[in-house]
Amino acid sequence: YCIITVCSFAPQVRKGTVINMKRFGDRKDGILLRDLDSMHFIMPQIYPNRCDNEAYISERIDLTAINEYLEKKNAQNPEYKYNLFQVIVSAVLKIITLRPKMNRFIANKNIYQRNEVSAAFVIKKQFTDNSGEALAFIHSKDSDTLESVHNEIYRQVTYCRKDGNRDSSTEGMDLFNRMPRFLAKFIMLIMCMLDRHGLVPQSLIATDPFYSSAVLSNLGSIKLKSGYHHLTNWGTTSLFIIIGEKKMRPFYNDDGTYDMRDSVDLGLTVDERIADGYYFSKTIRLLKKLMENPELLERPFSEEVDY
Repeated sequence: YCIITVCSFAPQVRKGTVINMKRFGDRKDGILLRDLDSMHFIMPQIYPNRCDNEAYISERIDLTAINEYLEKKNAQNPEYKYNLFQVIVSAVLKIITLRPKMNRFIANKNIYQRNEVSAAFVIKKQFTDNSGEALAFIHSKDSDTLESVHNEIYRQVTYCRKDGNRDSSTEGMDLFNRMPRFLAKFIMLIMCMLDRHGLVPQSLIATDPFYSSAVLSNLGSIKLKSGYHHLTNWGTTSLFIIIGEKKMRPFYNDDGTYDMRDSVDLGLTVDERIADGYYFSKTIRLLKKLMENPELLERPFSEEVDY
């Protein structure tokens, strides 16, 4: 299966927005938001834990347009074929780029605007019970497109599945695992304190999926349905997306008749404190627009879309 995190190094706000230089209270991974309305200031004070503020959204996506698009993209038989997962990752990157509140996170009761858009994923090295896993992290730019994401995913997956290759976060976890338990637990207690203030050493979290804009888990690749996945109080991720198995499902017309179409279910868990319901609703509308018109992902992620 696959958990993915996507990121971009430029502060993700719409064109024309002024970016403040780093000030007291800012973190290395985000800018402290100082001009919030009263509700969004108060909510983290009275509801400080991310796992206590989860909103779950389920969406069914008609894959008719995507299937036709992928067939055309793969007609020339590229070495690494384009697939549904790459389209979904690209769509998520684009909505976070165009909808900057989706790239906020809350830490130590403060709301921050993340400095990058990011996607990370856990790679199963082999589909066997005893095979290992690796963490991959993809960095995106405003100029990225589906093609650049496709190429980067290929590079990361190829690297992670080669024998002997290990990511820095896994190496850090292995180090703790070799320590006496009392020492490892004490160090992790210190790490959790550092986490609240954005001071965890970058070498330990460079490929940690829970320090990304969004985490995606492709449960469809192991024949499981979509569903709910919790957020975590560790890290800064405010969005977790589960991708279910592709199946033929009924789509109903206004007159009560229905058509059977290939589809996929998505389960999105979001920290409800980062925006309001209307903002989330428009974000889902944009996601569906991109999924129903995948050719839009050939344009730079920062290019606006009518929806």
